[in-house]
Amino acid sequence: MAAAAGDDEVPNKRVILKRYVTGFPSEDDMEVVTATARLAVPPGSAAMVVKNLYVSCDPYMRGRMTKHERPSYVPDFVLGLCCALVNFGVGKVMASGHPDYKVGDLVWGMTGWEEYTLVPKPETFFKINHPEFPLSYYTGILGMPGLTAWAGFFDVGKPKKGDYVFVSAASGAVGQLVGQLAKLTGCYVVGSAGSDEKVNLLKTKFGYDEAFNYKKEQDLDAALRRHFPEGIDIYFENVGGPTLEAVLDNMRNHGRIPVCGMISQYNLEEPEGVHNLFQVVAKRLRMEGFMVFDYFNQYYKFKEEMAGYLKEGKITYVEDIAEGLEKGPATLIGLFTGRNVGKQLVAIAQE
Repeated sequence: MAAAAGDDEVPNKRVILKRYVTGFPSEDDMEVVTATARLAVPPGSAAMVVKNLYVSCDPYMRGRMTKHERPSYVPDFVLGLCCALVNFGVGKVMASGHPDYKVGDLVWGMTGWEEYTLVPKPETFFKINHPEFPLSYYTGILGMPGLTAWAGFFDVGKPKKGDYVFVSAASGAVGQLVGQLAKLTGCYVVGSAGSDEKVNLLKTKFGYDEAFNYKKEQDLDAALRRHFPEGIDIYFENVGGPTLEAVLDNMRNHGRIPVCGMISQYNLEEPEGVHNLFQVVAKRLRMEGFMVFDYFNQYYKFKEEMAGYLKEGKITYVEDIAEGLEKGPATLIGLFTGRNVGKQLVAIAQE
């Protein structure tokens, strides 16, 4: 018998996509509307209804706002009133027909940018069993961005003590963790970011050895030579474009480049090329893309490791929290101008 919290329909505020986007997105491409939700699951169904508490803002969402003729690695968002934007979020179970998920459970997974979401496959959600940490951490350090940093750095980057590590977008949701994991491994770490405030954060809060504001550097190649006179062993790639090109000239032989994202390219109608890819051959580099979904089977191992670092004070995390779904569209757009400081998320309801 499905457990339900009453069959009454309730108002359900949500953020929808009004039209597919080319070029730079605007707030007007989205809209906050009020639909309805039922706080019950269909009889005999193994679905659950969650009340969303926090939803995550992540750069990859930009790709889902464009109509793809050739399918992308994640589906395009569905337009119109029927469907909210979709991304990772933290919620509380309000109704459940699934034996493993009970009313009142706290969970995180792929949910809607709305107050209540019907989840047809609850088994895709992870249970939250560290109540001592802020629930918002499950959109960041203990959620998808944390697992991304951990898997990309250790599994793809294969760091060794003493490696020279460069991280772009270094104060973001993923970058701030990569730098701290690199320091715990015994690496020398330099990060780039887009403001002096972020650069200061990298050095004072996240323990980066050095950091620079790429917007103030006329010559990225010279900036990298200054910080890495002996070259780079691992480049954790978050931005693409001219930064990637400058890095390739400064990599050491047998260097590794985990490719996590390329935020500088997401709003361009014509992506920029990289003109020195022969460096991959000359320096015997390994440049490898990865998807966090491929590591979900290692989530609980990762979570216990990261929870340990948090409890011991070995890792710290900075969040940028916007209050209310109404702020959702502006907050998402802000990711692409670097307005956020740290992990960007939207708080929908307090628990």
